[in-house]
Amino acid sequence: MTKERLYLFDTTLRDGAQTAGIEFSLEDKIRIAALLEEIGVDYVEGGYPGANVVDDAFFSERRTKRATFTAFGMTKRSGRSIGNDAGLQAILNAPSPAMCLVGKSSEHQVKIALGISGEENLKSLRESVEAGVAAGKEVLIDCEHFFDGYKSNAAYSLKFVETAIKAGARWVVLCDTNGGTMPSEVADIVRAVTAVVPGEKLGIHAHDDTGQAVANSLAAVEAGVRQIQGTLNGLGERCGNANLVSIIPTLVLKPVFADRFETGVGAAELAELTRVSRAFDDLLNRAADRQAPYVGAAAFATKAGIHASSIAKDPSTYEHVPPESVGNERNIMVSQQAGKSNLLTALKRHGIAIDKEDSRLERLLRTVKEREATGYSYDGADASFAILARRVLGTLPVFFEVESYRASVERRHNAKGQMINVTEAVVKIEVDGERLMSVAEGNGPVNALDLALRKDLGKFSAEIADLELVDFKVRILNGGTGAVTRVLVESRDGTGDRWSTIGVSANIIDASFEALYESITYKLLKTRGSAA
Repeated sequence: MTKERLYLFDTTLRDGAQTAGIEFSLEDKIRIAALLEEIGVDYVEGGYPGANVVDDAFFSERRTKRATFTAFGMTKRSGRSIGNDAGLQAILNAPSPAMCLVGKSSEHQVKIALGISGEENLKSLRESVEAGVAAGKEVLIDCEHFFDGYKSNAAYSLKFVETAIKAGARWVVLCDTNGGTMPSEVADIVRAVTAVVPGEKLGIHAHDDTGQAVANSLAAVEAGVRQIQGTLNGLGERCGNANLVSIIPTLVLKPVFADRFETGVGAAELAELTRVSRAFDDLLNRAADRQAPYVGAAAFATKAGIHASSIAKDPSTYEHVPPESVGNERNIMVSQQAGKSNLLTALKRHGIAIDKEDSRLERLLRTVKEREATGYSYDGADASFAILARRVLGTLPVFFEVESYRASVERRHNAKGQMINVTEAVVKIEVDGERLMSVAEGNGPVNALDLALRKDLGKFSAEIADLELVDFKVRILNGGTGAVTRVLVESRDGTGDRWSTIGVSANIIDASFEALYESITYKLLKTRGSAA
């Protein structure tokens, strides 16, 4: 039997950016887009061109390789022509093959929020879709307030949907904007809409205000929609959006969906889900939810006792899916049984081949667990994992050794009597028996150390000339001024490749220097074909 195709639309970079306390930098957005492609989503909604400086920079070029890069915006304003609507023009001119426009599909909201007639709203919708089609774009329409609008005036909400389709929209997405609709209501209303518009043109956009965004999304699929919108780890305003990290494995692994539908997520992409989810949390500088479905550290954890005994005989007694299918691991807390399959997958990603019976694998697994117990987290620092693996396996070249380093910060008055901060770093290294010393000033101790470390690397200087640090995040792992600090550094080079390294120490400068040192080491491995 031919399976129907379901399409996954990620709005982390747009709707997820509305989360309280979250501000994405340009570098954050570039990295997140890459993470999203690793798990096989079909659409990446990058943000709102013309709305802010970061989104303008992000839409200066196409940012996806496989997924459909999508710009977000609003239908044209009433009383303006397409050509005179600056917001819509920014979207039409963006280097993205798709555009997602939001319009109010509730007649009540149209009158209250926009102060125009229902017919004028439909006119703006129709002209906006037609403009997108004329520009060669794949057009999606987010029907804001759809479910509440349908319950108050079904005829108008359905007319909104029909108008978008007739104007040429590829997708019409039904939005539970305030997150208050129940799964049974979603199912009933979607079925009613499919009597007017084929399900293959319908999507669902659910919010989690009742904790049912995932359930509502799945109910909508069963009722007929064929596109699901959501975010990584359920990020989003108020209580969040539908969590794609929970939805994806349910669609792929549960027979009620897997027997009927297919997605762009294969076994290889699914196995990256846990790593990508945790890397995303690391990028946000927050702790991952240990009890998150499928990907949480406790999702397949069991304490000693009758449960552990049952799992040893038949894992399915307490595991609804194999943990390795989503890149997670079984954790029997007494024995810490698990991990080799995940380790082999990670090693393969870096081109490191090793037999599963090799004793070094057990040593590496033990080392990773020991280091993670002290604060390291390799899900978000894959380059550091590659370095650690080669070090434990005995295949890591020693390019240079650090003899010592020093960073000083001085706050003083300059010759003009102005109060200034002066930061200086001194780094002493050894390359092939030659002792080199570099001094540099920076706008802070980490910047100064970075500049000094790369100022003179002897025979390796040319190989790291295009290396630059693009992001730096600090997280305190346990409270107080003497707390253990985790530093995550993201780097890139002239090829456009990006990688992350980690450092952990009670001293923030020491943790930063460790991450910087490993970034340079990884770059040298990469240049010489030893990193993947």
